[in-house]
Amino acid sequence: MKAIEVPVTKFLQKTQQFLIPIYQRTYSWTEKQCEQLWDDIIIAATNDTPSHFLGSVVYVEEGLYQVSDVPQLLVIDGQQRLATLTLLFAAFAKAVDEKGSNETNSKKISNYFLFNSEETGEKRYKLILTQSDRDTLRAIIENRPIPEKYSKNLVNNFEYFEDNIAKSKWDLDTIYRGISKLILVDISLDRNNDDAQRIFESLNSTGLALSQTDLIRNYILMDLERDMQEKIYTDFWHPMEESFGDSQEFDDFIRDYLTIKTGQISNIRDVYSSFKEYAHPPSQKIEKLISDISYFAGFYTRLIFENEPDTELNQMIHNINALKSDVAYPFLLEVYVDYDNKIISRDDILEIFGMVESYVFRRAICNIPTNSLNKTFAGLADQIEKSQYMESLRATFCLMGSYRRFPTDSEFADSFALKDVYNTTRLRKHLLDRLENHGRKERVNIDEYTIEHILPQNNNLSQEWRDELGPDWKEIREKYLHTPGNLTLTGYNPELGDRSFLEKRDMEGGFADSPIRLNSDLARLEGWGKSEILERSKALGKKSLDVWRYPHTPQEILDKYSEMKEDDNDEDDEEPFLKWEYRLSRASEQVRRNIDILVSNIHQKFDCVVEPYTWWLAFYTKKPTKPKTRFALLNCRQSTANVMFRIDPDTFSEEQGVRKVAGWFFPRGTERRISITSGNIPQIMSLLEHSYNATTSMAKT
Repeated sequence: MKAIEVPVTKFLQKTQQFLIPIYQRTYSWTEKQCEQLWDDIIIAATNDTPSHFLGSVVYVEEGLYQVSDVPQLLVIDGQQRLATLTLLFAAFAKAVDEKGSNETNSKKISNYFLFNSEETGEKRYKLILTQSDRDTLRAIIENRPIPEKYSKNLVNNFEYFEDNIAKSKWDLDTIYRGISKLILVDISLDRNNDDAQRIFESLNSTGLALSQTDLIRNYILMDLERDMQEKIYTDFWHPMEESFGDSQEFDDFIRDYLTIKTGQISNIRDVYSSFKEYAHPPSQKIEKLISDISYFAGFYTRLIFENEPDTELNQMIHNINALKSDVAYPFLLEVYVDYDNKIISRDDILEIFGMVESYVFRRAICNIPTNSLNKTFAGLADQIEKSQYMESLRATFCLMGSYRRFPTDSEFADSFALKDVYNTTRLRKHLLDRLENHGRKERVNIDEYTIEHILPQNNNLSQEWRDELGPDWKEIREKYLHTPGNLTLTGYNPELGDRSFLEKRDMEGGFADSPIRLNSDLARLEGWGKSEILERSKALGKKSLDVWRYPHTPQEILDKYSEMKEDDNDEDDEEPFLKWEYRLSRASEQVRRNIDILVSNIHQKFDCVVEPYTWWLAFYTKKPTKPKTRFALLNCRQSTANVMFRIDPDTFSEEQGVRKVAGWFFPRGTERRISITSGNIPQIMSLLEHSYNATTSMAKT
């Protein structure tokens, strides 16, 4: 690596061409960053400091060049600065051409900073941006009409500099002196000796921060040959970027993809590091990996943008999204894949998506905490027996207990009647939408209506309403005001206001004059009080059982799957249902080989007990096999395997590749995880020795 400080004007004046690799993000600086650059120029122009540091440009020197060649330098970091400086010089050249300057002229600016003056064709340009930005920048610096499909940021920022130069109280000579004081750090790398990716990561702490998927894209493509870069980017990555648009949604997708592949849920800030751990090292299989990511991305965009071609399935997706249930996406993606592979039918996928909606909605009505949902959905697909797909899924939902339970009809109905749904926005809208449109072929767009409290919200309830409710009116209002029985839809909310029930019923646009089905029962009532609210809640609750269905399963089927769960560790059974063995059977040959080697080493080194623990393989220091004698567990997926192990925080030294985890199997703060590879088994054995000793010591206390 060679790094030197150099003035911007000298840095750009040489005959050279900066190439922005296809894998770099498009130009993304906004007026905010341009404003900072402009302020820096004015400060440099108007004070006595000899220079002003602007940042760095990092590029790869790809080898020796012929004398007549223009050196082509692949930019690793600094695209945004280079492109913005180019816009600045283009705007400044235009102003100098119009007004003149004692310091320079427009021809010099163009020949020094925008073009390689002695070259023609492609080599003429000092800066070559990525495809979507290239034509716009060329139109700007050549003073040609902007193309129909143009880069908005490039045009906006060029106009920003044009306006500021024209309106500045400082003359062009002063502004040019400020530009001349700008200093860059020129960092050139040797492709054969410098780790460009690692250097790039260390430099990504300044400027406009890259998203997790920006970092992943660079990681995947940076070390590939240019032809392969073009192929991977054009065939797979760029279509995904266009599909997602917003980088945050792309980041979310990669996190969910990794959840499916590894069984671990990454923090959104750690998606890049998790991806590197999963994909390392990039190899000749990179095309297969990106093809798989692209395949899953196609289903993910159907979920987030609700653009599924099957209108009925798309409505199911909308229902799930209305509940803000994106934690279910990893599971839904796996279901989508099974549907695409014809493992399940169209009726099956509709039922499954309906089960997910019902599961989430019923739990919300029953006030069951949501903090476990991401883990529940992350592991749900692994509990499906593909040969008995729907049967095993229904049974799994029914058999989940405690905080993971699927509320039964009785629990749901009891909670429904008294649930304050109005003050939970996602519930009230979803509830009224689904109740109104259930069974309708011609859907009602409830966005065209507002929510009406039949018993008014007004704290100063009229005497007429107080008389209607009776002496307990305060208690009735407090308890039932926001419950489903007191809510409906109307297009006449201001007109209905706080009127009496009979006025609301009989007026134009009132309940008796409404096309909304939710109002049909109100048209037949003569009054509105506690009994009517409860009766309507009961009726709506009964309908809700059909809208948000419980996956009722015959008892003999539940008994079968209950027995399977109990038989997880029963090796004497003729056909033992061992979840660990099932999961292991789905792993790749390499994963199984790594696990075999590790388990063999553990048996040789430690006096321990090894047995399946549902979906994992657990290791205990001795019998009885209880949590306090457990010192490690293995888990595996198709292409990855991990060890979770116990540590003593007072004596454990953190090591590379070891990650802190929340603490599913060991007390919080004492659990660590490391991926199993063919090369790190000696390291894992050293870690497990610490774990074994720590567990033995703890068990004695």
